[in-house]
Amino acid sequence: MSFMSFLISGISLGSVYAIIALGYTMVYGIAKMLNFAHGDIIMVGGYMVFIISSTMGLPPAAGILTAVVVCTVLGVTVERVAYRPLRNASPLAVLITAIGVSYLLQNLALLLFGADTKSFTSVVSSEPLKLAGGQLLISGETIVTILTGIVVMVSLTLFINKTRTGQAMLAVSEDRGAATLMGINVNKTIAVTFAIGSALAAVAAVLYCSAYPALTSQTGAMPGIKAFVAAVFGGIGSIPGAMIGGILLGVIENLSKAYISSQLSDAIVFSVLIIVLLVRPTGIMGRKISEKV
Repeated sequence: MSFMSFLISGISLGSVYAIIALGYTMVYGIAKMLNFAHGDIIMVGGYMVFIISSTMGLPPAAGILTAVVVCTVLGVTVERVAYRPLRNASPLAVLITAIGVSYLLQNLALLLFGADTKSFTSVVSSEPLKLAGGQLLISGETIVTILTGIVVMVSLTLFINKTRTGQAMLAVSEDRGAATLMGINVNKTIAVTFAIGSALAAVAAVLYCSAYPALTSQTGAMPGIKAFVAAVFGGIGSIPGAMIGGILLGVIENLSKAYISSQLSDAIVFSVLIIVLLVRPTGIMGRKISEKV
Protein backbone atom coordinates (compact mmCIF):
# COMPACT_ATOMS: atom_id res chain seq x y z
CA MET A 1 0.00 0.00 0.00
CA SER A 2 2.96 2.32 0.49
CA PHE A 3 3.55 2.44 -3.28
CA MET A 4 -0.06 3.50 -3.88
CA SER A 5 0.26 6.14 -1.19
CA PHE A 6 3.40 7.57 -2.82
CA LEU A 7 1.78 7.39 -6.25
CA ILE A 8 -1.35 9.25 -5.16
CA SER A 9 0.73 11.88 -3.37
CA GLY A 10 2.78 12.27 -6.55
CA ILE A 11 -0.37 12.76 -8.62
CA SER A 12 -1.49 15.39 -6.10
CA LEU A 13 1.84 17.24 -6.29
CA GLY A 14 1.81 16.85 -10.07
CA SER A 15 -1.66 18.39 -10.23
CA VAL A 16 -0.29 21.53 -8.55
CA TYR A 17 2.62 21.61 -11.02
CA ALA A 18 0.13 21.15 -13.84
CA ILE A 19 -2.04 24.10 -12.74
CA ILE A 20 1.06 26.31 -12.57
CA ALA A 21 2.34 24.93 -15.89
CA LEU A 22 -0.94 25.88 -17.57
CA GLY A 23 -0.08 29.52 -16.86
CA TYR A 24 3.36 29.11 -18.45
CA THR A 25 2.08 27.25 -21.48
CA MET A 26 -0.80 29.68 -22.16
CA VAL A 27 1.45 32.74 -22.03
CA TYR A 28 4.08 31.11 -24.22
CA GLY A 29 1.58 29.64 -26.64
CA ILE A 30 -0.23 32.94 -27.18
CA ALA A 31 2.27 35.72 -26.41
CA LYS A 32 5.43 33.70 -27.28
CA MET A 33 7.21 34.79 -24.10
CA LEU A 34 8.33 33.02 -20.94
CA ASN A 35 6.99 34.64 -17.78
CA PHE A 36 9.59 33.57 -15.20
CA ALA A 37 7.87 35.80 -12.61
CA HIS A 38 4.96 33.33 -12.62
CA GLY A 39 6.35 31.40 -9.65
CA ASP A 40 6.51 34.57 -7.56
CA ILE A 41 2.86 35.33 -8.28
CA ILE A 42 2.22 31.99 -6.53
CA MET A 43 4.09 33.36 -3.50
CA VAL A 44 1.95 36.52 -3.54
CA GLY A 45 -1.21 34.37 -3.62
CA GLY A 46 0.01 32.40 -0.62
CA TYR A 47 0.63 35.57 1.38
CA MET A 48 -2.81 36.94 0.50
CA VAL A 49 -4.52 33.82 1.86
CA PHE A 50 -2.28 33.91 4.94
CA ILE A 51 -3.15 37.56 5.69
CA ILE A 52 -6.90 37.21 5.12
CA SER A 53 -7.46 33.80 6.75
CA SER A 54 -4.74 33.42 9.38
CA THR A 55 -4.02 37.02 10.41
CA MET A 56 -7.47 38.59 9.98
CA GLY A 57 -9.40 35.43 10.89
CA LEU A 58 -11.79 35.59 7.92
CA PRO A 59 -13.15 32.41 6.28
CA PRO A 60 -10.79 30.55 3.90
CA ALA A 61 -13.13 31.35 0.98
CA ALA A 62 -12.47 35.07 1.52
CA GLY A 63 -8.72 34.43 1.48
CA ILE A 64 -8.92 32.37 -1.72
CA LEU A 65 -11.07 34.99 -3.46
CA THR A 66 -8.69 37.78 -2.38
CA ALA A 67 -5.69 35.79 -3.64
CA VAL A 68 -7.32 35.20 -7.03
CA VAL A 69 -8.24 38.88 -7.43
CA VAL A 70 -4.85 40.22 -6.30
CA CYS A 71 -2.88 37.74 -8.42
CA THR A 72 -5.04 38.46 -11.47
CA VAL A 73 -4.52 42.22 -11.12
CA LEU A 74 -0.80 41.68 -10.51
CA GLY A 75 -0.44 39.48 -13.58
CA VAL A 76 -2.19 42.01 -15.82
CA THR A 77 -0.11 44.85 -14.35
CA VAL A 78 3.16 42.98 -14.92
CA GLU A 79 2.15 42.30 -18.53
CA ARG A 80 1.21 45.94 -19.12
CA VAL A 81 4.24 47.52 -17.46
CA ALA A 82 7.06 45.03 -18.03
CA TYR A 83 6.23 42.86 -21.03
CA ARG A 84 4.04 44.81 -23.43
CA PRO A 85 6.72 47.44 -24.22
CA LEU A 86 9.09 44.57 -25.11
CA ARG A 87 6.70 42.64 -27.32
CA ASN A 88 8.82 43.21 -30.41
CA ALA A 89 12.14 43.08 -28.58
CA SER A 90 14.59 40.18 -28.63
CA PRO A 91 13.76 37.09 -26.55
CA LEU A 92 16.86 37.78 -24.43
CA ALA A 93 15.53 41.21 -23.40
CA VAL A 94 12.20 39.68 -22.39
CA LEU A 95 13.96 36.92 -20.46
CA ILE A 96 16.12 39.39 -18.51
CA THR A 97 13.04 41.51 -17.74
CA ALA A 98 11.15 38.45 -16.47
CA ILE A 99 14.02 37.56 -14.13
CA GLY A 100 14.11 41.18 -12.94
CA VAL A 101 10.38 41.16 -12.20
CA SER A 102 10.82 37.88 -10.31
CA TYR A 103 13.52 39.32 -8.03
CA LEU A 104 11.50 42.51 -7.57
CA LEU A 105 8.49 40.57 -6.29
CA GLN A 106 10.64 38.41 -4.00
CA ASN A 107 12.35 41.43 -2.43
CA LEU A 108 9.09 43.35 -2.04
CA ALA A 109 7.66 40.35 -0.19
CA LEU A 110 10.79 40.24 1.97
CA LEU A 111 10.35 43.92 2.88
CA LEU A 112 6.61 43.68 3.52
CA PHE A 113 6.35 40.33 5.30
CA GLY A 114 9.83 39.79 6.73
CA ALA A 115 12.28 36.93 6.40
CA ASP A 116 10.71 34.62 8.98
CA THR A 117 8.77 31.59 7.81
CA LYS A 118 5.00 31.89 8.14
CA SER A 119 2.96 28.87 9.18
CA PHE A 120 0.21 28.42 6.60
CA THR A 121 -3.07 26.93 7.78
CA SER A 122 -4.63 24.49 5.34
CA VAL A 123 -7.88 25.68 3.77
CA VAL A 124 -9.07 22.07 3.40
CA SER A 125 -11.04 20.78 6.38
CA SER A 126 -12.31 17.44 5.02
CA GLU A 127 -11.37 14.17 6.73
CA PRO A 128 -8.89 11.74 5.12
CA LEU A 129 -10.35 9.03 2.90
CA LYS A 130 -9.66 5.51 4.21
CA LEU A 131 -9.27 2.70 1.69
CA ALA A 132 -8.28 -0.98 1.90
CA GLY A 133 -9.53 -1.35 5.43
CA GLY A 134 -7.76 1.78 6.64
CA GLN A 135 -4.34 0.74 5.32
CA LEU A 136 -4.38 3.48 2.65
CA LEU A 137 -5.12 7.01 3.84
CA ILE A 138 -5.67 9.80 1.31
CA SER A 139 -5.65 13.25 2.86
CA GLY A 140 -8.32 15.83 2.18
CA GLU A 141 -5.70 18.11 0.59
CA THR A 142 -4.74 15.36 -1.86
CA ILE A 143 -8.35 14.71 -2.90
CA VAL A 144 -9.14 18.40 -3.33
CA THR A 145 -5.92 19.03 -5.28
CA ILE A 146 -6.50 16.19 -7.76
CA LEU A 147 -10.16 17.15 -8.29
CA THR A 148 -9.22 20.81 -8.73
CA GLY A 149 -6.61 19.89 -11.31
CA ILE A 150 -9.18 17.92 -13.33
CA VAL A 151 -11.77 20.72 -13.10
CA VAL A 152 -9.24 23.37 -14.13
CA MET A 153 -8.03 21.29 -17.08
CA VAL A 154 -11.55 20.58 -18.39
CA SER A 155 -12.76 24.16 -17.81
CA LEU A 156 -9.76 25.72 -19.54
CA THR A 157 -10.05 23.38 -22.52
CA LEU A 158 -13.74 24.20 -22.91
CA PHE A 159 -13.00 27.92 -22.54
CA ILE A 160 -10.33 27.87 -25.25
CA ASN A 161 -12.36 25.78 -27.70
CA LYS A 162 -15.91 27.01 -27.09
CA THR A 163 -15.76 30.74 -26.27
CA ARG A 164 -15.13 33.74 -28.48
CA THR A 165 -12.23 34.89 -26.29
CA GLY A 166 -10.71 31.43 -26.45
CA GLN A 167 -10.94 31.43 -30.24
CA ALA A 168 -9.27 34.86 -30.26
CA MET A 169 -6.44 33.38 -28.17
CA LEU A 170 -5.98 30.57 -30.68
CA ALA A 171 -5.94 33.07 -33.55
CA VAL A 172 -3.32 35.26 -31.83
CA SER A 173 -1.25 32.16 -31.09
CA GLU A 174 -1.36 31.09 -34.74
CA ASP A 175 -0.63 34.44 -36.40
CA ARG A 176 -0.65 37.71 -34.45
CA GLY A 177 -0.56 39.88 -37.57
CA ALA A 178 -3.44 38.06 -39.27
CA ALA A 179 -5.45 38.19 -36.02
CA THR A 180 -5.02 41.96 -35.91
CA LEU A 181 -6.24 42.27 -39.52
CA MET A 182 -9.32 40.22 -38.58
CA GLY A 183 -10.23 42.78 -35.90
CA ILE A 184 -8.95 40.93 -32.84
CA ASN A 185 -7.59 43.15 -30.07
CA VAL A 186 -4.21 41.50 -29.53
CA ASN A 187 -3.32 43.56 -26.44
CA LYS A 188 -6.60 42.66 -24.75
CA THR A 189 -6.26 38.98 -25.67
CA ILE A 190 -2.74 38.74 -24.24
CA ALA A 191 -3.83 40.62 -21.09
CA VAL A 192 -6.68 38.11 -20.62
CA THR A 193 -4.15 35.29 -21.02
CA PHE A 194 -1.97 36.74 -18.26
CA ALA A 195 -5.06 37.25 -16.08
CA ILE A 196 -6.12 33.60 -16.43
CA GLY A 197 -2.59 32.31 -15.83
CA SER A 198 -2.20 34.48 -12.72
CA ALA A 199 -5.59 33.40 -11.36
CA LEU A 200 -4.49 29.78 -11.78
CA ALA A 201 -1.27 30.66 -9.93
CA ALA A 202 -3.40 31.83 -6.99
CA VAL A 203 -5.31 28.54 -6.98
CA ALA A 204 -2.04 26.62 -7.13
CA ALA A 205 -0.70 28.71 -4.22
CA VAL A 206 -3.64 27.71 -2.03
CA LEU A 207 -3.23 24.02 -2.86
CA TYR A 208 0.56 23.97 -2.58
CA CYS A 209 0.70 25.89 0.72
CA SER A 210 -2.07 23.70 2.17
CA ALA A 211 0.04 20.61 1.47
CA TYR A 212 3.40 22.22 2.40
CA PRO A 213 2.48 24.83 5.08
CA ALA A 214 5.67 26.91 5.16
CA LEU A 215 5.45 30.33 3.53
CA THR A 216 8.44 32.56 2.69
CA SER A 217 9.39 35.01 -0.05
CA GLN A 218 11.04 32.07 -1.85
CA THR A 219 8.00 29.77 -1.70
CA GLY A 220 7.06 30.09 -5.36
CA ALA A 221 10.58 29.86 -6.80
CA MET A 222 11.12 26.09 -6.97
CA PRO A 223 7.50 25.14 -7.79
CA GLY A 224 7.63 27.73 -10.56
CA ILE A 225 10.80 26.24 -12.03
CA LYS A 226 9.44 22.70 -11.80
CA ALA A 227 6.15 23.77 -13.38
CA PHE A 228 8.12 25.29 -16.25
CA VAL A 229 9.94 21.97 -16.58
CA ALA A 230 6.53 20.25 -16.61
CA ALA A 231 5.32 22.60 -19.37
CA VAL A 232 8.41 21.82 -21.48
CA PHE A 233 8.13 18.12 -20.61
CA GLY A 234 4.54 17.94 -21.83
CA GLY A 235 5.12 20.23 -24.80
CA ILE A 236 5.05 23.96 -24.06
CA GLY A 237 2.10 25.60 -25.77
CA SER A 238 -0.08 22.49 -25.31
CA ILE A 239 -2.72 22.63 -22.55
CA PRO A 240 -3.16 18.82 -22.29
CA GLY A 241 0.63 18.53 -22.45
CA ALA A 242 1.02 20.83 -19.44
CA MET A 243 -1.39 18.66 -17.47
CA ILE A 244 0.30 15.40 -18.44
CA GLY A 245 3.78 16.85 -17.91
CA GLY A 246 2.86 18.17 -14.47
CA ILE A 247 1.40 14.90 -13.24
CA LEU A 248 4.32 12.83 -14.60
CA LEU A 249 6.78 15.23 -12.99
CA GLY A 250 5.04 14.99 -9.62
CA VAL A 251 4.93 11.19 -9.74
CA ILE A 252 8.61 10.93 -10.76
CA GLU A 253 9.65 13.34 -7.99
CA ASN A 254 7.64 11.59 -5.29
CA LEU A 255 8.70 8.07 -6.23
CA SER A 256 12.33 9.22 -6.48
CA LYS A 257 12.14 10.60 -2.94
CA ALA A 258 10.55 7.39 -1.68
CA TYR A 259 12.69 4.74 -3.39
CA ILE A 260 15.96 6.40 -4.44
CA SER A 261 16.94 9.53 -2.50
CA SER A 262 15.14 12.63 -1.32
CA GLN A 263 18.33 14.62 -1.93
CA LEU A 264 18.63 13.42 -5.53
CA SER A 265 14.96 13.71 -6.48
CA ASP A 266 15.34 17.10 -8.16
CA ALA A 267 18.37 15.90 -10.11
CA ILE A 268 16.41 12.86 -11.27
CA VAL A 269 13.50 15.06 -12.39
CA PHE A 270 15.74 17.29 -14.48
CA SER A 271 17.63 14.28 -15.86
CA VAL A 272 14.36 12.76 -17.08
CA LEU A 273 13.53 16.06 -18.76
CA ILE A 274 16.87 16.06 -20.58
CA ILE A 275 16.34 12.50 -21.77
CA VAL A 276 12.81 13.25 -23.00
CA LEU A 277 13.97 16.35 -24.89
CA LEU A 278 16.84 14.41 -26.49
CA VAL A 279 14.35 11.83 -27.77
CA ARG A 280 11.49 14.25 -28.49
CA PRO A 281 12.59 17.93 -28.50
CA THR A 282 9.02 19.25 -28.75
CA GLY A 283 7.94 17.44 -25.56
CA ILE A 284 5.36 14.71 -25.18
CA MET A 285 2.45 16.51 -26.88
CA GLY A 286 4.24 19.42 -28.52
CA ARG A 287 4.14 19.88 -32.27
CA LYS A 288 6.91 20.96 -34.58
CA ILE A 289 6.25 24.35 -36.16
CA SER A 290 7.72 25.17 -39.53
CA GLU A 291 9.10 28.68 -39.85
CA LYS A 292 7.76 30.72 -42.76
CA VAL A 293 10.48 32.36 -44.83
